[in-house]
Amino acid sequence: MGWEVSALLRSEAVAHAIIDGDFMGQVHPAPEGDPHRAEITESNLTAVWANFAQRGYRRLIYTNTVSVLPEATGMFKRAMGDGVRIVRVLLTASDETARERLVGRELGSELKQELDGSIRKARLLDQRAPAETVRVATDGRLVVDIAREVVAATGWAGPHFPRRS
Repeated sequence: MGWEVSALLRSEAVAHAIIDGDFMGQVHPAPEGDPHRAEITESNLTAVWANFAQRGYRRLIYTNTVSVLPEATGMFKRAMGDGVRIVRVLLTASDETARERLVGRELGSELKQELDGSIRKARLLDQRAPAETVRVATDGRLVVDIAREVVAATGWAGPHFPRRS
Protein backbone atom coordinates (compact mmCIF):
# COMPACT_ATOMS: atom_id res chain seq x y z
CA MET A 1 0.00 0.00 0.00
CA GLY A 2 2.83 2.39 0.79
CA TRP A 3 4.13 2.05 -2.76
CA GLU A 4 0.73 3.02 -4.19
CA VAL A 5 0.52 6.02 -1.86
CA SER A 6 3.99 6.97 -3.07
CA ALA A 7 2.93 6.57 -6.71
CA LEU A 8 -0.06 8.87 -6.19
CA LEU A 9 2.12 11.48 -4.50
CA ARG A 10 4.67 11.25 -7.32
CA SER A 11 1.88 11.84 -9.84
CA GLU A 12 1.11 15.07 -7.97
CA ALA A 13 4.81 16.03 -7.68
CA VAL A 14 4.64 15.87 -3.85
CA ALA A 15 8.13 15.36 -2.44
CA HIS A 16 8.28 12.52 0.07
CA ALA A 17 10.27 9.53 1.28
CA ILE A 18 9.05 6.03 2.02
CA ILE A 19 10.39 3.59 4.59
CA ASP A 20 9.16 0.09 5.23
CA GLY A 21 9.41 -0.10 9.00
CA ASP A 22 9.51 -3.89 8.95
CA PHE A 23 13.07 -3.68 7.63
CA MET A 24 14.38 -1.17 10.17
CA GLY A 25 14.83 -3.83 12.85
CA GLN A 26 15.12 -6.98 10.74
CA VAL A 27 18.13 -8.61 12.38
CA HIS A 28 18.76 -11.97 14.02
CA PRO A 29 19.42 -12.49 16.78
CA ALA A 30 17.90 -9.44 18.40
CA PRO A 31 20.58 -7.19 19.88
CA GLU A 32 21.29 -7.90 23.53
CA GLY A 33 19.03 -5.81 25.73
CA ASP A 34 16.71 -5.02 22.77
CA PRO A 35 14.51 -8.15 22.47
CA HIS A 36 11.78 -6.36 20.49
CA ARG A 37 14.34 -4.58 18.31
CA ALA A 38 12.90 -1.18 19.25
CA GLU A 39 16.28 0.46 19.85
CA ILE A 40 17.84 -0.71 16.60
CA THR A 41 14.67 0.22 14.70
CA GLU A 42 14.79 3.75 16.13
CA SER A 43 18.51 4.06 15.50
CA ASN A 44 18.08 3.01 11.87
CA LEU A 45 15.08 5.30 11.37
CA THR A 46 17.07 8.20 12.84
CA ALA A 47 19.97 7.60 10.45
CA VAL A 48 17.83 7.08 7.36
CA TRP A 49 15.59 10.06 8.12
CA ALA A 50 18.65 12.27 8.70
CA ASN A 51 19.81 11.43 5.18
CA PHE A 52 16.41 12.28 3.72
CA ALA A 53 16.02 15.47 5.79
CA GLN A 54 19.51 16.65 4.80
CA ARG A 55 18.32 16.52 1.20
CA GLY A 56 15.19 18.53 1.96
CA TYR A 57 12.50 15.89 2.41
CA ARG A 58 9.84 16.74 4.98
CA ARG A 59 7.18 14.07 4.40
CA LEU A 60 7.59 10.41 5.32
CA ILE A 61 5.41 7.43 4.55
CA TYR A 62 6.34 4.88 7.20
CA THR A 63 4.70 1.52 6.73
CA ASN A 64 4.46 -0.75 9.73
CA THR A 65 1.36 -2.25 11.29
CA VAL A 66 1.96 -1.29 14.91
CA SER A 67 3.54 2.12 14.22
CA VAL A 68 0.13 3.73 14.83
CA LEU A 69 0.30 2.81 18.52
CA PRO A 70 0.94 5.64 21.00
CA GLU A 71 4.35 4.30 22.07
CA ALA A 72 5.67 4.87 18.52
CA THR A 73 5.15 8.63 18.88
CA GLY A 74 8.32 9.02 20.94
CA MET A 75 10.36 7.12 18.38
CA PHE A 76 9.21 9.38 15.55
CA LYS A 77 9.80 12.55 17.57
CA ARG A 78 13.29 11.46 18.57
CA ALA A 79 14.15 10.33 15.04
CA MET A 80 12.54 13.22 13.14
CA GLY A 81 12.38 16.08 15.62
CA ASP A 82 9.81 17.44 18.06
CA GLY A 83 7.92 19.35 15.36
CA VAL A 84 6.86 16.20 13.55
CA ARG A 85 3.16 16.01 12.63
CA ILE A 86 1.98 12.42 12.68
CA VAL A 87 -1.02 11.25 10.71
CA ARG A 88 -1.80 7.73 11.84
CA VAL A 89 -3.56 5.62 9.24
CA LEU A 90 -4.68 2.11 10.05
CA LEU A 91 -5.73 -0.12 7.18
CA THR A 92 -8.41 -2.53 8.35
CA ALA A 93 -9.67 -5.81 6.93
CA SER A 94 -11.85 -8.64 8.12
CA ASP A 95 -10.08 -11.69 9.51
CA GLU A 96 -11.10 -13.58 6.37
CA THR A 97 -9.64 -10.96 4.04
CA ALA A 98 -6.43 -10.74 6.08
CA ARG A 99 -6.09 -14.52 5.93
CA GLU A 100 -6.62 -14.59 2.15
CA ARG A 101 -3.97 -11.92 1.67
CA LEU A 102 -1.44 -13.64 3.91
CA VAL A 103 -1.99 -17.03 2.28
CA GLY A 104 -1.43 -15.40 -1.12
CA ARG A 105 1.67 -13.52 0.02
CA GLU A 106 3.45 -15.84 2.46
CA LEU A 107 4.90 -18.66 0.42
CA GLY A 108 7.52 -19.70 2.94
CA SER A 109 7.57 -21.57 6.21
CA GLU A 110 6.14 -18.82 8.40
CA LEU A 111 2.48 -18.77 7.30
CA LYS A 112 1.10 -19.99 10.63
CA GLN A 113 3.22 -17.48 12.54
CA GLU A 114 2.04 -14.68 10.23
CA LEU A 115 -1.62 -15.70 10.58
CA ASP A 116 -1.38 -15.87 14.38
CA GLY A 117 0.46 -12.54 14.49
CA SER A 118 -2.11 -10.89 12.24
CA ILE A 119 -4.98 -11.84 14.51
CA ARG A 120 -3.07 -10.77 17.62
CA LYS A 121 -2.09 -7.41 16.09
CA ALA A 122 -5.62 -6.74 14.84
CA ARG A 123 -7.01 -7.15 18.36
CA LEU A 124 -4.21 -5.02 19.84
CA LEU A 125 -4.84 -2.25 17.31
CA ASP A 126 -8.59 -2.36 17.91
CA GLN A 127 -7.94 -1.78 21.61
CA ARG A 128 -5.00 0.63 21.59
CA ALA A 129 -4.88 2.72 18.41
CA PRO A 130 -5.48 6.36 19.39
CA ALA A 131 -8.90 7.85 18.70
CA GLU A 132 -7.47 10.22 16.05
CA THR A 133 -6.19 7.28 13.99
CA VAL A 134 -7.75 7.33 10.53
CA ARG A 135 -9.15 3.88 9.87
CA VAL A 136 -9.42 2.88 6.24
CA ALA A 137 -11.43 -0.22 5.40
CA THR A 138 -9.80 -2.30 2.67
CA ASP A 139 -12.17 -5.24 2.16
CA GLY A 140 -13.27 -5.53 -1.47
CA ARG A 141 -11.54 -2.30 -2.53
CA LEU A 142 -8.94 -1.53 -5.19
CA VAL A 143 -5.48 -0.62 -3.94
CA VAL A 144 -5.55 2.72 -5.79
CA ASP A 145 -8.83 3.71 -4.12
CA ILE A 146 -7.47 2.85 -0.68
CA ALA A 147 -4.31 4.84 -1.42
CA ARG A 148 -6.39 7.86 -2.47
CA GLU A 149 -8.16 7.77 0.89
CA VAL A 150 -4.82 7.54 2.71
CA VAL A 151 -3.38 10.49 0.76
CA ALA A 152 -6.54 12.52 1.44
CA ALA A 153 -6.09 11.84 5.18
CA THR A 154 -2.58 13.34 5.08
CA GLY A 155 -3.65 16.56 3.36
CA TRP A 156 -0.50 16.34 1.22
CA ALA A 157 -2.26 16.71 -2.12
CA GLY A 158 -4.27 19.69 -3.23
CA PRO A 159 -7.97 19.96 -3.96
CA HIS A 160 -7.33 18.91 -7.57
CA PHE A 161 -6.12 15.50 -6.40
CA PRO A 162 -7.99 12.93 -8.50
CA ARG A 163 -10.60 10.98 -6.58
CA ARG A 164 -12.90 8.27 -7.79
CA SER A 165 -16.49 8.13 -6.65
